[in-house]
Amino acid sequence: ARSPLSVTSPCKGQSLSRDCGRRSEEMALTSEELNYLLYRYLLESGYTHTAFTFANESLVKQSGINGADVPPGALISFVQKGMLYSNIEQHVNDDGTIMDDGDDDKLASLLLPGHVQSRENEDKDDNGDGMDEDGLEVEASKITTLSGHDNEVFTVAWNPVKSLLASGSGDSSARIWHIPASESGPEAERNTQWHQLEHFNASSNEKAKDVTTLDWNSEGSLLATGSYDGHARIWNEQGKLVMTLQKHKGPVFSLKWNRTGSMLLSGSVDKTAIVWDCKTGDVIQHFQLHQAPTLDVDWRNSNSFASCSTDKTIFVCKVGEEQAVKKFSGHTDEVNAIKWDPTGTMLASCSDDYSAKIWSVKQDEPLHDLRTHTKEIYTIKWSPTGPGTKNPNKPLLLATASFDSLVKLWDIERGVDVLTLTKHTEPVYSVAFNPTGDLLASGSFDKCLHIWSVKDGCVVKTLKGASGIFEVAWNSAGDKVAACFFNKVVQVIDFDLRK
Repeated sequence: ARSPLSVTSPCKGQSLSRDCGRRSEEMALTSEELNYLLYRYLLESGYTHTAFTFANESLVKQSGINGADVPPGALISFVQKGMLYSNIEQHVNDDGTIMDDGDDDKLASLLLPGHVQSRENEDKDDNGDGMDEDGLEVEASKITTLSGHDNEVFTVAWNPVKSLLASGSGDSSARIWHIPASESGPEAERNTQWHQLEHFNASSNEKAKDVTTLDWNSEGSLLATGSYDGHARIWNEQGKLVMTLQKHKGPVFSLKWNRTGSMLLSGSVDKTAIVWDCKTGDVIQHFQLHQAPTLDVDWRNSNSFASCSTDKTIFVCKVGEEQAVKKFSGHTDEVNAIKWDPTGTMLASCSDDYSAKIWSVKQDEPLHDLRTHTKEIYTIKWSPTGPGTKNPNKPLLLATASFDSLVKLWDIERGVDVLTLTKHTEPVYSVAFNPTGDLLASGSFDKCLHIWSVKDGCVVKTLKGASGIFEVAWNSAGDKVAACFFNKVVQVIDFDLRK
């Protein structure tokens, strides 16, 4: 039911007031509209998991509101205007005249912050931050913009074998883009072909809403997608639906193939993790260990994995065993992401408690407790270096990205941060190492993608987009970086230092 919240004129709450000197029409904000504004605020502020959970419980995705019609920051704008109207109301007499309280600047000062902030932003844009002067901005001819999604693009993933890029969006679809290997810019945009992977509800044939996660198998022949409708789907590289995996009762937030491609692991808001047989689509095992939504899963090897949750815990499990192999309980807030190191001996985790931790199944307490971020840590990535990688002579590093706008690189042997990357000004959602581990890409809601030198922490290249970035990813050749944006596009940078 639509429950309107009345928004009246600022004249003492009267919706039709002659005292105001004009007719004022009453506006209405329905509960569905308010829920959508809250959902968008959470999403734009970086609370992605909370946003999906709230949308699931409030059924905001069934409201029929076209997100493209709602400008970014709409809720903040409404609140600011409401505060302004409330203050004006305190300074207006019943007859509509302005009170003389001896402080003529008070009313005007309420109008200044927005104008001042706007002016400050203009000054920042005019002055820049030195990137252009240093020649660090990516040339337009090296940027390929992929348009076609009708809503924000949450996730991207490169095929490990071919020049294919998958993207998942809030428009109920994923796409597989055939990226020209030797072209970029407008020429590549003209020559890029794609397959659209529409996600429909099998029972109602209605669109299934957000595609939340993507993962290619190691051979690059199959793509798994997770959706807001609680289903996982497997597609071939031509975009044909191979099978739909239906067991979860809530949105699927993470999907991972095991190394052999024989099993698929999924984690859901329904608090569970499921291991699927990818040949038959059958459930191999249903793990019901967490007490709250499962946020991330990651394989340790071909038959054991870890899962983390908003219940602050991490479980290490083995297929075929009902009980967890290990439980880690050191975090004091939601655990957002987990990643095994290349050898599968250390597990990294990051949390809303501002910390990242390194765990070993051989002990209950963390090997290292990494605590120099000042806000929630959203994601972590291990470098493709050290034992068990193609770059065994380079040291192993861990990257952490936080809502404090910082990216940090950690020496895991010593448990200390060796570099703090400070160019971003808004929450950082995603980081990705290139295949050699020499470069790190980061994407933030400040609209910037930075490529950093791991050696000295200097910015090598920068892409300034038109909206916030949800995820960044390198291709297997290390010469292209993809980023997905809030404004419905995907951009690919042709990146090769040799050129």
